[in-house]
Amino acid sequence: MTLFAGALRGRDAPISTSATHRVSGASLHPPFPEGHAVIVLGMGCFWGVEQLFWQLPGVYVTAAGYAGGDTPNPTYEETCTGRTGHAEVVQVVYDPTTVDVEALLRIFWENHDPTQGNRQGNDIGPQYRSLILTTTGAQRQAAEQSATAFQASLTQAGRGDITTEIRPLEQFYYAEGYHQQYLAQNPDGYCGLKGTGVSCPAG
Repeated sequence: MTLFAGALRGRDAPISTSATHRVSGASLHPPFPEGHAVIVLGMGCFWGVEQLFWQLPGVYVTAAGYAGGDTPNPTYEETCTGRTGHAEVVQVVYDPTTVDVEALLRIFWENHDPTQGNRQGNDIGPQYRSLILTTTGAQRQAAEQSATAFQASLTQAGRGDITTEIRPLEQFYYAEGYHQQYLAQNPDGYCGLKGTGVSCPAG
């Protein structure tokens, strides 16, 4: 089903990207260690989001990419047009015995503003929307429960309604190599992360 009218055609072959994580040295690509889980999160510009999660104990590897839309194997420039339907996202591979999904979701909710629709601050467009893409039914249930809990906290604080999309992951497309672990390469680079100041009771 096409979610975005006029989506760009994209390409059959994946675009070129990095093989390994610049910080940990782990492979960005499957297979991942047995017992590890994957969730994909969109919180605006993916540079700061990826750094936020790669620093967490229990996170095995992270990767910047595109997901949630229609265009196959999109480029960064295509995604920035808003005509791919994709958001800038980060794939988080984690060990559930060390960090559970509820803890990851709490960090997700508290470190961006999920009420802004197609933007995060000065970054405007559908590629910056808030997004949770799950790979298991348990993840989706946890995401929906945490959204309900956080909405109650936001409402109490006088904030707006959550616009975050929560749905199963269909396809994650890796971003170009220069986007992978961008802030490890460029420590003074742009980071647009800014929460609401409201605490999330989940996790």
